[in-house]
Amino acid sequence: MTYLQTLCEHYLAVRRSLGAKLTMADWLLRLFIAFLAQHEAKFITTALALEWATQPEGVQMAWRARRLSEVRQFARYAHSVDPRHEVPPQRLLPYQRQRPQPYIYSDAEVLDLIGAAGDLSGQLRPRTYSTILGLLWVTGMRSGESVRLDRDDVDLRQGVLIIRQSKYGKSRLNLCHDSTVQILSDYAALRDRHCPHPQSPAFFLSERASRINPSTLRRTFRNLSSLTGLREPQDSRGPRLHDLRHSFSVRTLTRWYLDGADVDRYLPRLSTWLGHGCIASTYWYLTAVPELMALAARRLDERQGGNRP
Repeated sequence: MTYLQTLCEHYLAVRRSLGAKLTMADWLLRLFIAFLAQHEAKFITTALALEWATQPEGVQMAWRARRLSEVRQFARYAHSVDPRHEVPPQRLLPYQRQRPQPYIYSDAEVLDLIGAAGDLSGQLRPRTYSTILGLLWVTGMRSGESVRLDRDDVDLRQGVLIIRQSKYGKSRLNLCHDSTVQILSDYAALRDRHCPHPQSPAFFLSERASRINPSTLRRTFRNLSSLTGLREPQDSRGPRLHDLRHSFSVRTLTRWYLDGADVDRYLPRLSTWLGHGCIASTYWYLTAVPELMALAARRLDERQGGNRP
């Protein structure tokens, strides 16, 4: 293993020890190390980093900026070990990430999706996907978190979901309403009858008694959203599975505003429930959804009006 490869392994190990998963960073940095080896470079230079980052043709600037960003973070670590490694300047490939506008589902649209899932082929598959969609709708979990649930993570007696080592290495608890517990209990009973000897400890199982693959879940959702008219057949554009999480957040915030709750005081609770890395990610909803902006503005006007002499 070369010096740069060893340095990269140490860098990744340090960041993973802090909770980062780094799947994409690992892949990109290995490509970058191979590129440096082709150029017989012993140290990172800004020129080589920029050349590698801009190498792909026909890709968006966002992808090139992402490549350079990963190299820059590694270069900062390498520079701390040996100052001969150059750290590419910030904004060398300027790009401001734009989060897609969230699609906020109506109750009727979600019920249509759950109904379409219930019509899927198979003995267990219809109930598996309809239950997952319902769980995402009422808890705001990430879709990947739902399929990573093991049976030991679902406490049906206490009505608690244990979401382990999710994004940013965080774990958290989500409480379930009695109606949700009942649906999960009914699913578990059907699952155990259909798969008495499962290959996986997963709570949600496929027809083959294995864990649901996240990509399979997303593909199935796209098919269901086409069947229910939310997107054109074979069209990759349209409402996303992740928008169920956005919809949960917006519904929660809207209810707080309409109930007259102190939203600023409650926001940290929602941030913790969702497993956000920082509360800024939760505040984003207030600017991303026009209806929430209107409610926030109305609340501000009421407060200012109340303070007037």
